[in-house]
Order: sequence, then C-alpha cells, then structure tokens
Amino acid sequence: MKEKITNNLMELRGRIAEACEQYDRDADDISILAVTKRFPASVVQTVVAAGLTDIGESRIQEAGDKIAELGTIARYHLIGHLQTNKVKKAVALFDVIQSVDSFKLAEEINRRIGEVGRTIECLVQVNVSGEENKFGISPESAIELMEKIHQLPSIDQVGLMAIGPLTDDETRIRESFQTARLLFQQGRDLFGDSFDTLSMGMSDDFTLAIAEGSTMIRVGTGLFGSRPQ
Repeated sequence: MKEKITNNLMELRGRIAEACEQYDRDADDISILAVTKRFPASVVQTVVAAGLTDIGESRIQEAGDKIAELGTIARYHLIGHLQTNKVKKAVALFDVIQSVDSFKLAEEINRRIGEVGRTIECLVQVNVSGEENKFGISPESAIELMEKIHQLPSIDQVGLMAIGPLTDDETRIRESFQTARLLFQQGRDLFGDSFDTLSMGMSDDFTLAIAEGSTMIRVGTGLFGSRPQ
C-alpha cells in the first residue's frame, strides 16, 4: 500500500501541475485533502508519511476510532454532514468542519467549542449542483449565512466547500463550480484574506475545479483506489 500511495500521489501532483499550467494557476496554491473514509488507520499513517497532513473523514464514529489510535499526526477535517446532536463529539475530534450548512448548526458549534475555550475553523457547504440528495445551503442564501456566522466568536470562517454534480457533463460541472467561485470571491471581499479556502473538486472532477478557482481538492480513490466495503 505504501508504494501504491506514493506512486498515486506522484501522479496526482503531476495532474495538478498540468491543470495549473493549462488554466494559469499556481500549483503551490492547491492543497490536497486525503479522504480516508473506510480506510484503516494504517492508511492514514502511510499517507501522512508521504507528506499529506490534511485528512478528511465523513463519519464521526469511524474518525473517532482512528484519531484515538493515531493521535494528532494530521489536521482532521470533517467533510460529511453534521447533525447538531453530534456537534460535541465533532469539535472534540476535528480541526476543521467543512460541512456547515445552517446557522442553527453554526450556533451549536460555536457554543460547544466555546465551552472548551478555543476556536475552530469552519467552511460553509453550498449546494451548487441543486441536487436534492446533496446537503448544503442554497447559493441564494449563502452570503446571508456567512455574514451571520462571521459574528460568532468561536468560529474562524475560512471559506466554502462545494460538491460538483454527479454527471459527465463538463459544462454543467463547471457552471456549478463557477457558482461556488463567485460566492467565494464575495466572501473574500466581505471577510478579507483569512477567507482563503475553496474546497472543491474530487478524484473525478478536480481538474475542472482547479480551472474554476479551487484551492483545496478532496481526493480518496485517486490516492488509495476503491474503498473497502
């Protein structure tokens, strides 16, 4: 597995470099979030040793088991949907929550993280595809939500997260990513340079996301292969 991950990471960095050259981006501006959902703790150790220190997980229980075994060897990002009744566990485990999609959820995160006397980085998840099976605030309501979250003292609001539509239609994918980019630019205008993360693009569509301004791509199968069932 170590050799496989090393080779896949080298290939991934090459594809990022090619996309950046094609779309006039700087490869140094693109970070990789290794999505280790359903992979064991040993895989997290391997990918961290290969140089990736941002790790994405979707399920709190699964992440909790791994983090208990691994400790603070990485920055852990929650990228899955978060219910308010699980916020207390989430803020104890994760460094970043990428899936904030309501003010009610943000208030609970702010309350729980405030109880332990620290802050946490959060991204607002926007449903740019319009697909009903995807979580996220609507693009029309995103700026209002961001402005309200900005007032919460224990949340560092650092950007947006978006998931492209499940389609082979590149035009539709790019249009969705363009929506996220425009919202991200508005966020930077409102909140300044600290609003610096546009988490957008996965194994199958990250080159299009880079074309549209992504600063963080979330890659799982592109690094590790098919997920265990």
